Amino acid sequence: MSAAVEFAVWAPIPERVRLQVDGSVHDMRRDDGGWWRAEVEAGPEADYAFLLGDDDKPYPDPRSRRQPEGVHGPSRRHDPASYAWGDRAWTGRPLAGGVVYELHVGTFTSEGTLDAAVEKLDHLVELGVDFVELLPVNGFDGTHNWGYDGVLWYTVQETYGGPAAYQRFVDACHQRGLGVIQDVVYNHLGPSGNYLPLFMPVFAEGGANTWGSSVNLSGPDSDEVRRYVIDNALMWLRDMHVDGLRLDAVHALVDERATHVLEEMAQEVDRLSVAVGRPLTLIAESDLNDPRMVTPRVAHGTGIHAQWSDDFHHALHATLTGEGQGYYRDFAEAGIGAVAKTLTGAFFHDGAWSSFRRRHHGRPVDTALLPGWKFVGYLQDHDQIGNRAIGDRISASLSPGLLAVGATLVLTSPFTPMLFMGEEWGAATPWQFFTSHTDPEIGRATAEGRKGEFAEHGWDADEVPDPQDPETFRRSKLDWAELGKEPHAGLLGVHRALLALRRAHPDLVDPDLAAVQVAWDDADRWLVVHRGALRVVANLSDRPHEIDLDRPAGEVLFATGEVPSVEGATVTLPAESAAVLTVS
Repeated sequence: MSAAVEFAVWAPIPERVRLQVDGSVHDMRRDDGGWWRAEVEAGPEADYAFLLGDDDKPYPDPRSRRQPEGVHGPSRRHDPASYAWGDRAWTGRPLAGGVVYELHVGTFTSEGTLDAAVEKLDHLVELGVDFVELLPVNGFDGTHNWGYDGVLWYTVQETYGGPAAYQRFVDACHQRGLGVIQDVVYNHLGPSGNYLPLFMPVFAEGGANTWGSSVNLSGPDSDEVRRYVIDNALMWLRDMHVDGLRLDAVHALVDERATHVLEEMAQEVDRLSVAVGRPLTLIAESDLNDPRMVTPRVAHGTGIHAQWSDDFHHALHATLTGEGQGYYRDFAEAGIGAVAKTLTGAFFHDGAWSSFRRRHHGRPVDTALLPGWKFVGYLQDHDQIGNRAIGDRISASLSPGLLAVGATLVLTSPFTPMLFMGEEWGAATPWQFFTSHTDPEIGRATAEGRKGEFAEHGWDADEVPDPQDPETFRRSKLDWAELGKEPHAGLLGVHRALLALRRAHPDLVDPDLAAVQVAWDDADRWLVVHRGALRVVANLSDRPHEIDLDRPAGEVLFATGEVPSVEGATVTLPAESAAVLTVS
């Protein structure tokens, strides 16, 4: 049923803007701030678009909620308030003490939709995680993509099911006790379907980052660009009932204002959290190694609640695999000591020399001020798998024993642990870089650039998968039939047992980094992590070792394989295994 609706768009660049609704064209009026408005009769699911200047080509709404024909087509009205939520009993949960599970909607199931993902949520509940983190779902060109080529930030990709399916997914998570974290990208826009520069000065003059032009956060006319960013963050948390946002590569957000956009965002999110009566969390991906990022505003920090810890990943990956190329070099040279340093201080590069950057990097974490839960720790994530030349998971190179050791060190750490989909059973499927750009030139440039990048690092270009090949996408989908087979079933049991142990023993969720101590031996490849009255013991070598503890050992609470023998303060640990014990 049609009703009078006000359509509005911020478009200070064109001299004229017209509105097209279901085929009819209407003039819009401009105010002093560059907003154009028109009141038109429209149905609740009317298709609409904007005509800019004298151009008769229709363009989608920069704040579009639905794009049923893709990012090049018209927008469709969608009222998020029309959804009947069933999560009224959901009061949210803090990140502290929780475990995150990262997944990509398109490859999590064979169907690749949000509704299909709902059918797998009981697996996550049984696994014992607390949050589901979705890779970006906003509108991108084509049918499949990692999500980091998004161009319409307010939409949900139609091939995933659109915004209604997204609301059903969040609702289903909440009804099972799972929080939802949404990965969002504010540092760049994708190469195809980005019409924002025709409307607004979305890019900074002369600014650039790894992915192209920098977003205009502090240049002329940047006030409304900042609102475009912050309003989007609030939309996910308010309209879609999301519990937190993971902010992609915030080091690429160039902001010269006295109050950084992240601080402004954190302040508004904290205000919204009070209004809705549940915890709302912002998690940054930052390679700055600056603890001020997660320092509260009252202590003169940015006020972001948590951040990913790539240093912990790099240390653990280099120690388990022996890889020492590129950014792994410093971690490999430091040996198990790199793992010890990150477990006790979060950052490895805390002002230390970085051979990869060829300069000193980072700043120490004040462990008396910042708790460990503010750092998300992981053995695998989408970047550390998908940005390898062939998208191979760590399970392709490690034994089941070492995979279990890695899981033990992550899930007993003082950090907020995160798993990447399929990691819990050692999935054999790769997770490769895939795109489906409809523009042949962009598709060809993406494929050639990918192959050329890895060829420079010694890879055979023919081994690098073509991201535009649909098979690259298909082979990256999880194979759920693996769960009932060995060694997958055994590794799944390890993860379930560790997550249950984490819930049962407060020492394992104690975020006090200053209380963590680590003893290790590089020659014999073992380490012992002190977690209150518990000891996490890991043997990374290919032979058994007698390991001396600081105090007499008590009960063996968990073991990845054969239960270790205990005599006084000495534990004999089998090769490539780990255990959690009490001490007296």
